[in-house]
Amino acid sequence: MACPRDSIALPRRSFLASLPAGVGLAGLAMAEQQAGSTLAPRFPHFRPRAKRFVHLFMNGGPSQVDTFDPKPVLDKLHGQQPPGSLRTERKTAGIMRSPFRFKRYGQSGLEVSELFHLTASMHADKLCVVRSMVAEVPNHEPSLMLMNTGDGRLPRPSMGSWLVQGLGCEAQNLPAFVVLCPSGLPVVGVQNWRSAFLPGSTQGVHLDTAQADPAKLLENLRHPSVQPGGLKKQYDLLAALNRSHQQGHHPASPAAAALEARARSFDMAYRMQSEALQTLDLKDEPESVKKKYGTGTQGRQLMLTRRLLERGVRVVQVWSGGGQPWDNHDGLEGQHRSLAQAWDQPIAAFLDDLQQRGLLEDTLVLWSGEFGRTPVAELPGLSGRDHNHYGFSVWMAGGGARGGYAHGATDEFGFRAVEKPVPVHDLHATMLHLLGFNHEKLTFRHAGRDFRLTDVHGEVVRELLA
Repeated sequence: MACPRDSIALPRRSFLASLPAGVGLAGLAMAEQQAGSTLAPRFPHFRPRAKRFVHLFMNGGPSQVDTFDPKPVLDKLHGQQPPGSLRTERKTAGIMRSPFRFKRYGQSGLEVSELFHLTASMHADKLCVVRSMVAEVPNHEPSLMLMNTGDGRLPRPSMGSWLVQGLGCEAQNLPAFVVLCPSGLPVVGVQNWRSAFLPGSTQGVHLDTAQADPAKLLENLRHPSVQPGGLKKQYDLLAALNRSHQQGHHPASPAAAALEARARSFDMAYRMQSEALQTLDLKDEPESVKKKYGTGTQGRQLMLTRRLLERGVRVVQVWSGGGQPWDNHDGLEGQHRSLAQAWDQPIAAFLDDLQQRGLLEDTLVLWSGEFGRTPVAELPGLSGRDHNHYGFSVWMAGGGARGGYAHGATDEFGFRAVEKPVPVHDLHATMLHLLGFNHEKLTFRHAGRDFRLTDVHGEVVRELLA
């Protein structure tokens, strides 16, 4: 199934400037559709195991040897200079042991660090841990782009955009692809969830989840001066003017199609102002649920994620925050512990909530960074780790992923994937398979060639499938 190409795209700047209701980028991302082209749900290539996707993005690069890839040899060699086989990009202060204890959890006996003991104690048998991930370079920008778009160098659509283009959306009054990121944008910003040459309606809509007030999560979601009743009058007048103007164009003309797309964008913008505020307002969540998720930003983000999924949103990407919070070149013990404590309880609650509500079975959850970290410390002391793209860990849960399973292996130091390495393209191909797509056939015609998320690479890793 090739994705249809939109022949008319509404200019973003023109739309944003002309939108009196003022929902800003959210309305923009939902707007660019030609007449007859909608985000209605679509059938994938074959029956999917998952129909929703959640990406928990630990940007900055969490350390695999401190989270999901135990390496006891590091304890024995702590402080010693590494062997020649462990050649890193920069000089090091020596091999650095993990300051965190690992333990076996669940019937599967999956080994997980104490940093995620709540998640592991409740859900070890649901986690599909890939310990042999491989990226291309040890730099944040290209590795972020590779994990999110399948290409570390050129402008490409994000995986979320590909999924929306292929699956459509069940939500009528909400964006199909929502990005929850507090305290500013991550490295390379909105390029992480861009639509590139796919229709703008597939692009992620960013919500600043550092804001607790639902009206402030999205800029201009609530009109600053017009009351809801007045907004309805504005919308009705605008709709009448559009209908009148449309009568002057032949129904099959490009101008009529563009006007129809504009009218639909205003309709979506108006409907979102009501639906989005209700969805983003957590006041109706029971206190027991709020306590379960915790009081921090991460708990609020994952409660919002569950609410968005329940209302038909197709893709939600949840970020650790702006910048690179897991990029701990020094002070790793304290920083990784603090970050994990902020995430462990909400993740455990989120997976449990999805399971209790019958959503986990057909929701694919991915936990990842853009790469991992070295088993050796940076100069001058034994307190932090450098970037490492040669081998790192991610995990999936739900949506047909094989639970209680650790796939592949890095060497004895946790530096390089040596058993069943999984390039990012293979991970993407596997996730697309779980969502019902042959990754080689989910294509879009642009600039004279067919593009896909996995470019000319990628194989489905069958061992990761339940």
